[in-house]
Amino acid sequence: MLRSQQTSLQIFNTLTRSPEAFVAMEPGRARIYTCGPTVYRYAHIGNLRSYLLADWLRRYLEAHGYSVTQVKNITDVGHMRQDLLERGEDKVLAAALAEGKTPQAIAEHYTEAFLQDEKKLNILPAHAFPRASDNVGGMVDLTKRLLRNGYAYEVQGNVYFEVSRFRGYGKLSGQQAAGLEEGARVATDPLKRDQRDFALWKAAERGRTLKWPSPWGEGFPGWHIECSAMAERFLGRELDFHTGGVDNIFPHHEDEIAQSEAAFGRRHVHYWVHGQHLLVDGVKMAKSTGNVYTIADIEERGFDPLAFRYLCSMTHYRARLNFTWPALRAAQTGLERLRLKLEEAPGRATKKARAECDALRGRFWEAAAADLNVPRAMAVAWQAARSRLPGALKRELLLGFDAFLGLDLGAAQGPAVLPASIRNRVSKRVQLRRAGRYAEADAIRAKLREAGYEVRDGAATEVRPLSAWRRHRAVVSSSQDVESLLDKPDQARFTVCIEARQGCAELERCVSSAIRWMAREDELIIVDNGFEDKCRDRSDELGAGDKRVRVFHTDHFLGWGAGQNVALRQARGRYAVLIDTSVEVTGDTFSRLAELLDDPSVGIAGRWGVTTSDLRTFEEAPESGDVEAVEGYLIACRRNVVRQAGLLDERYRFYRHLDLDFSFAVRNCGYRAVSDSGLPLAKHDHVEWLAAPEQERDRLSKRNFYRFLRKWGKRPDLILAR
Repeated sequence: MLRSQQTSLQIFNTLTRSPEAFVAMEPGRARIYTCGPTVYRYAHIGNLRSYLLADWLRRYLEAHGYSVTQVKNITDVGHMRQDLLERGEDKVLAAALAEGKTPQAIAEHYTEAFLQDEKKLNILPAHAFPRASDNVGGMVDLTKRLLRNGYAYEVQGNVYFEVSRFRGYGKLSGQQAAGLEEGARVATDPLKRDQRDFALWKAAERGRTLKWPSPWGEGFPGWHIECSAMAERFLGRELDFHTGGVDNIFPHHEDEIAQSEAAFGRRHVHYWVHGQHLLVDGVKMAKSTGNVYTIADIEERGFDPLAFRYLCSMTHYRARLNFTWPALRAAQTGLERLRLKLEEAPGRATKKARAECDALRGRFWEAAAADLNVPRAMAVAWQAARSRLPGALKRELLLGFDAFLGLDLGAAQGPAVLPASIRNRVSKRVQLRRAGRYAEADAIRAKLREAGYEVRDGAATEVRPLSAWRRHRAVVSSSQDVESLLDKPDQARFTVCIEARQGCAELERCVSSAIRWMAREDELIIVDNGFEDKCRDRSDELGAGDKRVRVFHTDHFLGWGAGQNVALRQARGRYAVLIDTSVEVTGDTFSRLAELLDDPSVGIAGRWGVTTSDLRTFEEAPESGDVEAVEGYLIACRRNVVRQAGLLDERYRFYRHLDLDFSFAVRNCGYRAVSDSGLPLAKHDHVEWLAAPEQERDRLSKRNFYRFLRKWGKRPDLILAR
């Protein structure tokens, strides 16, 4: 504890859009309500980032002597919409229900998983985790109060909050627009008086399992009323802090303010604190994009979950954080090195050393008090770690800082104890590097990897055991991780490139059919681009024993453009062919492609092509010949054309229209694009397309098309004259 019930905390209040000095409603106490998880699937790392914000707030207050009460709700009602289940739009829930699990059992499973994830991230457990299903009575009572106060109305068993009656609506977000309800965009509700109105209670639809009795008939609570009712029950009608992500501001928190203040006639929350989004590789997380990650994904790749906490500590909570696997790898290295600083040799604690220690402590808490500026506080922690302070003082200082940082710095175990044989190899490798004999040193590095150890060179050589998943794989985190051979002389006739993300059987069919028709001087590259777990080993087995086959594994889904660039950068053939796993080679496709591409005017060729008259609508070409673009089921070109046109645009994470963009890039260099309907190929179901929910694939397709249109829409010269 630093100062009993004293703090200089300045916190950015979303309500006033400015930093404010924290003044507690009750001296020495602080009440925090944190919007908790909706438990129908595992929490992803974006969710968990917002819970880290709440944890740093609580840790700061407790370090300054406050008695904190934190409540974090568990939403376990209302989210399992029967209509979505019947249409099969939530495959996770539909599968669980098909196995005979009840909605309550599903919720309990994901609640326990969430609590374990928080524990792994060293997030202090809330003092209460109220389940919405245990508090429906309070939600009904609150709805009745709003009806009595004249702020709500009932229609056919549904109760709505009348937004026009609450004068302060919009003060948190600045928004008044309707169209969002229960966390999803929905059609106009004819039962509402005003489309801005939101549901307090919903009549149960046919077949709904989770429903409760009420004065208005069987139904279930609206999303927003849950938090108001549980906040009142566990913290009172007025709160110091309410935390959440920026996506909660509207409509959830805006509606929560309206219903709470309309019900109780007093200010609901004094300080609204919101954390910004977490992006992955620069884009928003989405199931269809394949970039939604959990703590389990982090652990599977051999990372300490606290490395993610360390990574989050490097970016202010009100700034977007871009998560990448290389960044997490760097964070893990930073965390391990910071922990090792606690093990440094002791020294004498002089008066000067203690004064330096006090100065560092002051700067640390000053940074933390400035709107929870964890990155600035981390910088001070590293100043302390790198200082010449005596070991005992340094350890005392860092462990004191860790009361706020929450990195479990005291868990340092020192470097792993290596077997004597491994130590001898490492020592020999260090000597070889000092002597400039790098080829021999690299050979030892390879042998160490085969033995299950990873070597990292820096100011000092570090050796650590590899995780099981990384042990036998050369894993890449971006297309730039592989050397580009595009400028090297041809070493093969064809390089056949197959990118795999879903479908073991589809990959096997595609690879085996291609190998059947490849010549001895051809090669095949398989890119496991975040492939499903059960197929990872299968991709290695498909070309086992065939020296023409190489396999690259990524440590996450890089996006379609980047995944294909891994293969193109490594291509050594005169011709490169990109084949989708939905395609089966049924005859000598490659000889015919070589004939097409030996025409110097042809830059890109394939079996299927598309035509257009306006660059906005495209139709499949009815016959062979020149086309505006070659479809991505199979694209072939000379490697020197790739050098001229450039690699695929990696902003296309979803595959749709990536083929249009690449075809136009090739044609922009003056080449023709041709299709040949006589190529012996069979096209099967596209598993990627079928696996994506219809609305999501339409959204991603449109986004990619507009990207294409912005780039090429003003190039009518690329439309063929017919």
